[in-house]
Amino acid sequence: MVPLADTSPDALYGRFLQEAEQAACVVHQAADAEAAIAAILEILGEDTAVSSWNPEHIPLPGLAEALDAANVARVGQDASVRVGLTGVDAALAATGSLVVMSGNGRPRAASLLPPVHIAVVAASQIVPDLESWWAAQKAAGLEHTRQHSNIVVITGPSRTADIAMQLVMGMHGPRELHLILLTNQ
Repeated sequence: MVPLADTSPDALYGRFLQEAEQAACVVHQAADAEAAIAAILEILGEDTAVSSWNPEHIPLPGLAEALDAANVARVGQDASVRVGLTGVDAALAATGSLVVMSGNGRPRAASLLPPVHIAVVAASQIVPDLESWWAAQKAAGLEHTRQHSNIVVITGPSRTADIAMQLVMGMHGPRELHLILLTNQ
């Protein structure tokens, strides 16, 4: 990895936004919790359930209440649910990738099984690259990291070109990845 020259918060935000969009993510910039929740409800549309992390693991105050008010049930692993909703552990500016750790209250299936994945990302979670994130985890003693069952790095919607070199979106996971980017957190 070539280190980023400018690692100021504004530069990281801009680079993450650019890289995520190049990776075919749909980015919804939200200035506040109300705008973020409105974007999530719009993506959910008429859905009555979402495969979701527990609300305390998603940095969005009022989300649980808004889903309840919209009669959207939060379920764990359910193959019939169209949308998965998660937070993230980090967003990588260099690649537009998300670091997602699963564990108690954070089912892995929410980001991998439904055809649509919505990830809530706070601007403060954007770091330069995977190496920087891992160095910070090691410096903190890996205590937090060891509490999770796995770590997944997600760069855009699922895709493969295994068959006849033809690109297929959503073959082994979500066809759509929506990022709800909280600009003021």
